Amino acid sequence: MTITMYGITTCDTVKKARVWLEGHEIAYRFHDFRAEGLDAKRLDGWVSKVGWEKLLNKASTTFRELPDKEKLSLDEKKAKALMLAKPTMIKRPVLEVGDGVFVGFKPDVYEQAVGK
Repeated sequence: MTITMYGITTCDTVKKARVWLEGHEIAYRFHDFRAEGLDAKRLDGWVSKVGWEKLLNKASTTFRELPDKEKLSLDEKKAKALMLAKPTMIKRPVLEVGDGVFVGFKPDVYEQAVGK
């Protein structure tokens, strides 16, 4: 089973999730949005599984700094364009476990996802 975590290295929630995975001896690959970017096909896959509303982190500094006109009347197309342009707007971490996609970090969800 392939496990990949997507996020940024400076995010506290990502740090907690990584410590949890490593503490449970779970092998995973880390994909840093800042260093490696994000492709539209992967984002489309996440949106189809969890919805753009769950992925878009409206509490993020990046989102809050947007001009009001960009925040108004958001729909899937606009949200995906924003997340591709600035992946730091994506709620972190995003964990792919096989075909599953999990957004954010909750130990109980990770336990179920990775079978620990």
